[in-house]
Amino acid sequence: MSGSPAVDPPVPRPSEGAAHSRSGTTTLRPHALRCEHRTTPLGIDEAAPRLSWRLASDHRGDDPVAHRVRVAERVEDLDGDGQLLWDTGRVADPGATAVQYAGPALPPLTRCHWRVSVWRAGADVPAEATSWFETAFTGAARWRASWIAHEPGPVDVMDAPTEGEFALDDHGLAPCPILRRSFTAAAGTRARLYVSARGLYEVRLNGVRVGDAELAPGWTDYRHRVQYQTYDVTGLLRDGENVLAATLADGWWSGFVGFEPRRAGAHYGSFPQLLAELRMAGADGSDSSVVTDGTWRTATGAVRHADLLMGECHDLRHARDGWELPGFDDSGWSPALVTETDHRLLVASVDEPVRAMRELRPRSVRRVSPGTHVVDFGQNIAGRVRLRAAGLAAGARVTIRHAEVLDGSGQLYTANLRTAAATDVLVGDGRGPVVFEPRFTYHGFRYAGISGLPELSEDDVVAVALHSDTPWAGEFDCSDAELRRLHDCVAWGQRSNFVSVPTDCPQRDERLGWLADAQVFLPTAALNADVAAFFTKWLRDVDDARTPDGGFPNVAPRLVGVADEGAPGWGDAGVIVPWHLHRVYDDPRFLSRALDGMCAWVDLIHRHNPDLVWRHRVGPHFSDWLAPGTPTPRDVIATAYFAHSARLTAKAAGVLGHEDTARRYHRLADDVRRVFAERFVTVDDAGADGPRVRVAGDTQTGYLVALAFELLPARLTGAAAGRLAELVGSAGPALLTGFLGVALAAPVLDAHGHSDLAHALLLRDEVPSWRFPLRHGATTIWERWDGWTPDTGFRAPSMNSFNHYALGSIGEWLYRGVAGLDQAPDSTGYRRLLIRPRPGPLRRASARHESVRGTVAVSWERDEERIILCVRVPPGATADVYVPTTDPGSVRESGVVPGTGDPHVAPVPTASGQVFHRVSSGTYRFTAAYAPTDAPSGAPGTVRPSPVPGRGASNPPVRQHEEDTP
Repeated sequence: MSGSPAVDPPVPRPSEGAAHSRSGTTTLRPHALRCEHRTTPLGIDEAAPRLSWRLASDHRGDDPVAHRVRVAERVEDLDGDGQLLWDTGRVADPGATAVQYAGPALPPLTRCHWRVSVWRAGADVPAEATSWFETAFTGAARWRASWIAHEPGPVDVMDAPTEGEFALDDHGLAPCPILRRSFTAAAGTRARLYVSARGLYEVRLNGVRVGDAELAPGWTDYRHRVQYQTYDVTGLLRDGENVLAATLADGWWSGFVGFEPRRAGAHYGSFPQLLAELRMAGADGSDSSVVTDGTWRTATGAVRHADLLMGECHDLRHARDGWELPGFDDSGWSPALVTETDHRLLVASVDEPVRAMRELRPRSVRRVSPGTHVVDFGQNIAGRVRLRAAGLAAGARVTIRHAEVLDGSGQLYTANLRTAAATDVLVGDGRGPVVFEPRFTYHGFRYAGISGLPELSEDDVVAVALHSDTPWAGEFDCSDAELRRLHDCVAWGQRSNFVSVPTDCPQRDERLGWLADAQVFLPTAALNADVAAFFTKWLRDVDDARTPDGGFPNVAPRLVGVADEGAPGWGDAGVIVPWHLHRVYDDPRFLSRALDGMCAWVDLIHRHNPDLVWRHRVGPHFSDWLAPGTPTPRDVIATAYFAHSARLTAKAAGVLGHEDTARRYHRLADDVRRVFAERFVTVDDAGADGPRVRVAGDTQTGYLVALAFELLPARLTGAAAGRLAELVGSAGPALLTGFLGVALAAPVLDAHGHSDLAHALLLRDEVPSWRFPLRHGATTIWERWDGWTPDTGFRAPSMNSFNHYALGSIGEWLYRGVAGLDQAPDSTGYRRLLIRPRPGPLRRASARHESVRGTVAVSWERDEERIILCVRVPPGATADVYVPTTDPGSVRESGVVPGTGDPHVAPVPTASGQVFHRVSSGTYRFTAAYAPTDAPSGAPGTVRPSPVPGRGASNPPVRQHEEDTP
C-alpha cells in the first residue's frame, strides 16, 4: 500500500465487470451493482430481492437527485418500450442506493436483467448500469430429484491388515461414495445444475469440475435448513453421451464436529447423501432433466476417508480411472439407495461459498530426518496443502501433518489440536507422478510436516487458503510497520475463521460459530470486507438455534454438547449483530427478520430476572472470557448486556416503525440502567476534583461496559472514564480484559478524551499486548494474550489457539480512530461520515472502505509543523471533518480558508467553541498547523491538538456508542 496522503479515485473491482456503465463519463455514475448483497447471484429464492448500487464521481457535490430501476427477462427489453417485469419509474430520493423488488412474482428458474438509472442535479440524461440475477426454485417450481446415497451392502470378511493397507487410523470413517449417471444431450443446450448434499459434495460433468465452491453446500442446522447451489453448466455438455458424477464426504452432516467426547460426530446423520437436478432447455423449446434417483450407480474410490477435523486419505490403488467420463463400464457398481424425497428444508444459498482464495509458496523447506521435512509457509492460514509426488511405490505412504507453530526443538507443535488429527495421507499405486490435494477437509496451519518422500523441494508443495468469499472492502496503512503487521494479522484471522460460519479457530476440534466471538469482531470484519451476505446466512443459523422459550444459543449452528442456553455477551449477539449490520449496510431487513427474536431474548431475561439484575438463566456465563486480570463480577457484565440488548431492541423497533414496542423496550432499558447504577455504582461526592466513582469490582471491563452501554448518569461519566484511565495506566499501560472488554477498550478511551492511552496500548510490546505476539512470529491473532512466552512456554493446550480473531477487534479502531474513518452515531450506510483522525505518535495513516454508498477514504500525514488530511466522500453523503491542529485558524482546504469560497466546505461551530468542517461529496485536501509533543495526556508541557467536542474536557458529554459496541 502507498504511504502517500493523497486519496486515489475509486478503482472498480474485477467482480464488478458484469455491471457495466453506459455513460462513460467522469460525472455521477452507478457501479458495483448487487442483488441480495451479491454480484450476479445464480439461483436465489428471495421473492422480493434487494437491488443495490454504489455511486462514484470525480466532482464535488455531484449527488443523485433521483433513480429508476427496471427489471426484465431479456436484457434488450430494458431499452425503449420493452416488456418489463417491473419499473419503479423515476423516484426522487437523493439518499437511495437500493430498492426492494415490488413487482409481480418473479418467474422461477429464470435469469432476470435489471438496470439502474441515476440522475444528478440539472441532468436530463441519467447515468446507467446493468446487471442480472437468476431465480431458483420459487413459486410453482418443484424439485423432482430424490435424496440418494451409496448402499455399502453386507460387511466383507476381514483379514489382518498389512503395512500400507490402512493409512494410519481411519477414525471409524467410511470411504467416500462416488456416484454417476450417464445421459444423452446436445452440445449448446442451456443447462442449470441444482445440487446439494447432506454432507459435502464435489460434482463433475464429463470429467470437468462444476463450479469452484469448496466444502459445499456449507454448514447449516440440517434439521431446519439445507442449502443448495446453482451452476451454469451449459458449456460442459457435449453431443451424445454425457456423465454427471459426484463424490460425497461426511462433512458437518455425519463427520466429526466440536469437542464433546460423548458426541464427537454424526450430529445430524450417519452417512452422506446427494440431491441433484440438471435441467436442460433446448433451442427448440424442449425441456429435459436428469435427477438423482434409483437409476444412479454408486461405488467407492480412491478417497478412503475424509473428515473436516481428522483429515483425508487418498489410496490410489482404489482409484477407478475414467469413472467420471462417458464410456466407463459401471455395470459392476451398485444402484443408488433412495433415502428420501422430502424437499421442504431446501433453501437457495444466500451467501458466496467457501473458495480457494489464495496460494502460498513455502518460505522454507527443512529436512529434519530421512524422508521427513518441515515446510514453513510463512503465514498461518485455514486451508490445505497441494503436494506433487513422483515415484511412489504401490502401498508407499506420504503423510502430511499440520501445525500453527513449532516447539522448542523445531518440531510441529500439535498438542493444542486436541483430538483433531489434522492429517492427510496419500498411498501410492506404483504409477507415475501424482498431485495430491485433499478436497473435503481443511486445517489451520503455518507449518506442514511431510513424511514419506526422500526429497522435497519448494516447487513440490503449495498451501491453499480456503475461506468464505467475502469481497475485501477495506485497506489500512500507517507509518508504523508493526501496526501494519497487526492489521495483516487481524485480516488473516478473519479469513481463516470465516469458513461457512464465523468460527472461533480453524485448527482444533472445535471450529464452532461462537456468538460472542462474532459480535465483538463484527465491527472490524465489516470494515475489512463486505460481510452482508455472509452474516445474512449466519443470522438464519442463529435464528434456527433459538430455544423454544426465546433464548439465543452460544453457538450457531447449534450443536449437541455445547450448552444451549446463551450466556451474557454470547446470546446477546442475536441482538447486537443485526443492529450493527443495519448500521453498516443500511438494510432494515436485518432488523425486521431479527426483531421477534430480539424481543423474545430480552423478554426471557426479564421474565427470569424481575429485579432487573441478570443472575438467572445465564447459561455457562463465560463472563469476560480469558481476561488476565481480576475477574469482573458476573452480575455487572450480565446486567450491562441486559440493558444494552433492551436498548438496541428498542432502537430496532423504532427504525421499523413499531413505536409501541420501541417505547416498551426503551422503558425497560431505562429501568435496567437505573438498577445498574443503584446496585453496582458507588459515588463519593466529597472529592475536591469532582465525584469519585467506582463500578463494582473496580475492573477495566466493568467501566468499559458501563461507559460503552451508557449506563451511568451523565455527571458521572467523566469520573468513571478517569478511573478507567487510571486502571489502564497503572497496569502498564495495559489491558487486563478478555474477549468482551477488549473490543470496547480503545473506542471508549478515545470517546472520553484518552486517545493517547489507546495509542499507548498499541505501542506496548510486553504481555498483555498486541505487539508481543508480533515480535514472536505471530501472523494471526492469538486466542490468549500469553499463548506462549519465553518464561512459561505454551499455555494449556486445551485452550490455546494461535489463530483466533476475538482479540483482533482492535482492528475497528485502526480504521475509526487512527485513520479517522467513521460514520456519525445516527448514520446508516455511511450517509453521514465522521472524519476524525487521532494521529498520536504516528507520522501518517490511511484507510479506505468500499461502503454501500461508494468509496470512503481518509489519509493524513504530518511532520513537525503541519498536517495534511485528504478525504474522499461518496456521492449522496456528507462528512463532518475534524482537522487535528494546534492552531484552528491555520486550517486551509485546497489552500483556501474554509467557508470563503467553495460552497461544498462549511465551517460549523460547536457548543464547546470548537469548529469542524462539513463537506459534501467529493475529494478534499486540508492542511493545518500541527506541532504537538508525543507525551501522554496531562504530562507537563504537553501541547495537544485542538480537541473536538467531548474530548479533553473534565466531564465530556456522553457520546452515543452503539456503533462502538461489538
